[in-house]
Amino acid sequence: MPQAAEARTPGAKRAGPGEHHFELASVNRIKGGPDYSTATGACVEGDRMMVALMRMPAGTGAEPHSHPNEQWIYILEGTFEAHVGGRAITARSGSVLYVPADVVHSGRATPDADVLFFTVKDTSHSLHGRKAP
Repeated sequence: MPQAAEARTPGAKRAGPGEHHFELASVNRIKGGPDYSTATGACVEGDRMMVALMRMPAGTGAEPHSHPNEQWIYILEGTFEAHVGGRAITARSGSVLYVPADVVHSGRATPDADVLFFTVKDTSHSLHGRKAP
């Protein structure tokens, strides 16, 4: 069986040939943005897309940053107060946010509860973005 390519994101799981099922609770645990975010969780990368299940502790968040790949963020639990392209958004459980490529964005979990979110990005870049200047 051929070897899987290396993951673009340090610590992420790269899906290999014939791998079709992943237990996100135990596949890995990485930082969502090592120098700008408190989110941690699991990340799996395929050829063209990556998925991550991340938890952001209550009252903490991600500083302004961007990445050259677009992103979808689906809020599973908690309330996420975000800024996308300068626009304030309050996203609660069941909400989905779209972040276009290269758009500066940030967000925080409200102080009352952690935010659990599922995110999808294309693999033109890693999960990690770049902190805005």
